Amino acid sequence: MLHQSSQLDRLYHALADSGRRAMLDRLSRGPASVSELAAPLEMTLSAVVQHLKVLEESGLVRTEKVGRVRTCRVDSKALSLAERWINQRRKLWERRLDRLGDVLAALPDEDQAKDSKP
Repeated sequence: MLHQSSQLDRLYHALADSGRRAMLDRLSRGPASVSELAAPLEMTLSAVVQHLKVLEESGLVRTEKVGRVRTCRVDSKALSLAERWINQRRKLWERRLDRLGDVLAALPDEDQAKDSKP
């Protein structure tokens, strides 16, 4: 569990930046070189490389260098981890809210309580 927690920390840290999310959006359409990723962004190539390092460390992106070109692609396994974590919390809260709804439904209706008072 501790290992999973540190993976989630890196994942959410990587997703916290809008530039990195923009890179992921672009990579969701297919592999791209670092320069292709940098083109629409208002940051230096050096900054893009630093952001890619964060994405790689989180497991969201894999890169491969062939010659002088570094190609990046999304690795969906890391997103699956985040999805499972979110779904576990969603199910927990749905159960809690269902129980709250049951408790509230069992309470006497205020209008009925007023009508039954002498």
